[in-house]
Amino acid sequence: MKPRTVVLAGASGFIGSYFKRRFLEEGWQVRTVGRDASADAQWNDDGAITKALNGAELLVNLAGRSVNCRYDERHRREILDSRVLTTRTLGRAVAACAEPPRTWINSSTGTIYRHAEDHPQSEASGELGHGFSVDVARAWEDELTAADVPDTRKVPLRIAIVLGPGGGVMGPFRNLACLGLGGRMGPGTQKFSWIHVEDLFRSVVFIHEHGELAGPVNAATPYPVDNRELMSLVRQSMGMPFGIPTPAWLLEAGAVLIRTQTELVLKSRWVEPRKLLDAGFAFQHPSLAGALNQIAKARPAPSLT
Repeated sequence: MKPRTVVLAGASGFIGSYFKRRFLEEGWQVRTVGRDASADAQWNDDGAITKALNGAELLVNLAGRSVNCRYDERHRREILDSRVLTTRTLGRAVAACAEPPRTWINSSTGTIYRHAEDHPQSEASGELGHGFSVDVARAWEDELTAADVPDTRKVPLRIAIVLGPGGGVMGPFRNLACLGLGGRMGPGTQKFSWIHVEDLFRSVVFIHEHGELAGPVNAATPYPVDNRELMSLVRQSMGMPFGIPTPAWLLEAGAVLIRTQTELVLKSRWVEPRKLLDAGFAFQHPSLAGALNQIAKARPAPSLT
C-alpha cells in the first residue's frame, strides 16, 4: 500500500520538528521544504518544491520568522516576508503540480483578532484587530486566498500560543518564575489562548480528514486562562510558592533589554475553536494545569530522520 505523503514547509523549528516526528510515527512519508541543505527542496527552487508537492495529499506550511524580537524596520520586513513570500512560492508550486495536494493548511495566527477581554473570538463572530501583527496576519491570509489552486482546499490555521516539551514560549515564563518574578504581568486580566503542540498536530490531521472544514480555522484550547492564572499555574508546575507581579512599565523596560515586544504578554488573546468543536474534535490537553504538568515531566523527544 502506497504511504500517505505530507509536505512540511518550515519544518526546522519547534513545531515543525514535532510534526515531522509525529507524522513519521503515524506512518506518513514526509517531505520537507526549507532553508536547510537537509530539506528535500529549498525555498529558492520552485522546480524542486513542485516535485516535492506532486503526488502528496497534504501540505502544511509552518514557515515564518519568530516574532520574539523588537519590531524595528528590518525585523518587521523579515517577519512579513518570511510568511507572505513563502506562501506565494508554495502557491506557484501547487499550481504547477500534475497531482496537487488535496489539502493545504497554511499557518496563520490567533493574534489576528482584537485585544479581547469581553468575549471569545470565533471564526464567524471574531473581530479583527489593528496594528503590525494584525497587518502581517491579514497579508499572510490574503496571499493564501490569492493562490490559484482550484483542486486544493486551502485552510488558514489561526494558531494560538503553542506549548510543548522542549519548545514554545514557556521558557521565559519559567525563567521568571525561577527568579521569583512569576507573578501577574501588567493587569493580569489579559487572556492567554494556547494549544498543546500534540493537539495542534492532531487538529491538522483532523482538518485534512474533514473536508467540510473551510475558511479560517482557530487552533486553540476551549479553556483559555487569564495572565494571573497562567503565572500561578507556571509557579505551581515548578514548585515555586510565590511570584512578584511585574507592572506594565517594567515590562516595557525589560522588553527593550531582552529585545522583544510586550505585546507577546500584554495583548489579550481570547481565541475560540468553534469550527473544531462543532466538527467533533476532542482535545487531549484541554486544561492548562494538565498541559503544564505534562510539559514539566516530559523530556524533548529525539527527532527522527
